[in-house]
Amino acid sequence: MKKTLIVGTRGSKLALKQTEIVIQSLEKLYPESTFSIKIIKTTGDTVWDKPLHLIGGKGLFVKEIEEALLKNEIDMAVHSMKDLPADLENGLVIGAVLEREDSKDVFISSTYESLTDTREGSRIGTGSTRRKSQILHFRKDFEVVPFRGNVDTRIKKMHSQALDGIILAYAGVKRMGFEGFIKEVLSLEIMVPPSGQGAIGIETRDETSLLDLLKPLNHENTFREITIERNLQSMIGGGCQVPLGINAKITDHMITLHVALGSENGDFFMKEVCTGDVKDVNNMLPYVLGVIKEKQKCLSTD
Repeated sequence: MKKTLIVGTRGSKLALKQTEIVIQSLEKLYPESTFSIKIIKTTGDTVWDKPLHLIGGKGLFVKEIEEALLKNEIDMAVHSMKDLPADLENGLVIGAVLEREDSKDVFISSTYESLTDTREGSRIGTGSTRRKSQILHFRKDFEVVPFRGNVDTRIKKMHSQALDGIILAYAGVKRMGFEGFIKEVLSLEIMVPPSGQGAIGIETRDETSLLDLLKPLNHENTFREITIERNLQSMIGGGCQVPLGINAKITDHMITLHVALGSENGDFFMKEVCTGDVKDVNNMLPYVLGVIKEKQKCLSTD
């Protein structure tokens, strides 16, 4: 094994924090090796004045990093799994997925204790079409204010823009040390997270030496959940342009799968929950896809 390995990452505070988590684990496993960080600026890091779905959606935070992997400029890359497209570039694989943090979204507010308690016409901040779709389905009176930025930046914007609340991912808030700001962890009945949310993934080339290196970091149950979510995401299609939530939870031999799909304004909305034996998941996914397609067809003819 090489003595020095290069780990690619975005330069955001959360990306660097997650990369530190990975490197600390690798250093414990391989004290004889050195792991250095290479920060790579992605398209998503250069455009801040537009919503993600208007500048390309999924892949915005990984394209340049994947190019560096394919050019052997880095040995592995650390990602938030929710940022990775369902289909990777040829020659690249997910070498490991760390144990997932709580995958849910959270409500943060300096005024209200829960999303339900907010006043009529409340201004809620989010840069996600998925979140916008689901909160407008939950409450049509909300005014959704688009915004982006690091966790601390969004909390500051909540105050500077006089927002009644903001919606963020629990995992990112916790990893950045802002857990004390959380007023409510949103149930899956209100908000289904996107495929991969809460999980840190390590992408690498499809090379035996690199895969063997990363194997001890892989959390099998999380890897299975993420794989199921990504497979269904790929079957449905649409990337970030589609307000799509997918969450798989495996407990013992059982799997519970939540899927939410809607229009950005929340008018068209469907939600499915399926539970079954995890060994039957290959039958479950086509069934869920069929239900979604049938509902879409019915709604389009109404």
